[in-house]
Amino acid sequence: MIFDEIIMCANDAKERVSNLKRHLKIDEKKEAKKDIEQKMLAPDFWDSREKAQALMGELSLAKTVLDSFEKLSKEVDDFSAMTELLSEDPSAENLKESEMLWKDLSEKLDRTELLSFLSGKYDKNSAFISIHAGAGGTESCDWTSMLLRMYRYWIEKRGWKEELVDFQPGEEAGVRSVTLLVKGDFVYGYAKAERGIHRLVRISPFDSNARRHTSFASVEVMPEIADDDEDIEVDEKDLRIDTYRSSGAGGQHVNKTDSAIRITHLPTGIVVACQIERSQHKNRSTAMKMLKAKLYALKEDEKKVEASKISGEKTEMGWGNQIRSYVLHPYQMVKDLRTGVETGNTAAVLNGDLDQFVDAWIKNTTPK
Repeated sequence: MIFDEIIMCANDAKERVSNLKRHLKIDEKKEAKKDIEQKMLAPDFWDSREKAQALMGELSLAKTVLDSFEKLSKEVDDFSAMTELLSEDPSAENLKESEMLWKDLSEKLDRTELLSFLSGKYDKNSAFISIHAGAGGTESCDWTSMLLRMYRYWIEKRGWKEELVDFQPGEEAGVRSVTLLVKGDFVYGYAKAERGIHRLVRISPFDSNARRHTSFASVEVMPEIADDDEDIEVDEKDLRIDTYRSSGAGGQHVNKTDSAIRITHLPTGIVVACQIERSQHKNRSTAMKMLKAKLYALKEDEKKVEASKISGEKTEMGWGNQIRSYVLHPYQMVKDLRTGVETGNTAAVLNGDLDQFVDAWIKNTTPK
């Protein structure tokens, strides 16, 4: 890069930060943060634990956005100051260093700008991630366990926390189905990019003839919805609630008492289960949250189908509707079929390097 290009980059960075301040409503979030911190000083703040926890969640969210913006804003100021020094000594070495700094800063700008895309009602919420094996027996169950490992690495890299809600092992190996509750800011906004069918092509480790197999698994992503959310109402008379003894891989995966809960929503046929807590009450509470989340997802799907009818788009739901292919043989490639993003570094992806796919999907699906 030449000196004039560096100056243009610095000006571009200033303009993007200015736009971010407006889109992310930074001044409003600063006021909200002050207001919540003031309320926390009240002696009766924790009298209503649910309201207090809701406010703490709002405070955490505001801090996440403000910290990201303030750190980025400082780096942009530092980069601008560096360009002034560069004007005094535009040597090849300094230009190269400036180019490297801009590459890093540009990536950070891109990542912070993504927050402005996450403006959906529940985008800021935590989320349930469920993975279900498709047809194919042990092959698909093993693929489900690989996806579970991949998502756990991704969750860890993003600094989120996860709780195991439900776990059903495969008959011979792997996982038949599993549900995680992932806690953190904007989990649903990012993770909803993973919703759909994931396809694996590889030489099967379970085939003595070393033949190539194709396996499928579906991923559901649903926002964690507050108990007092008025948009999703559940009538108790529409529910069938069963209790049963937990089953699973043993160890810390599940408890061993008759406290597992299965709830069936009779009007829709939706079934949810939670078996990880020893308390039947806690399992029921978590299962109800999952049910609300699934009902919300169902409403969103119905809206999309209706919109596609109006627009004339063909919408397919089912195993033919893959969102991403993971090919391990005869070549190495992971390709997102919605955005066209692909990489040959399959090991990195299976170790949780998903942001390139997620970021591209968010940018492609957000209304301009």
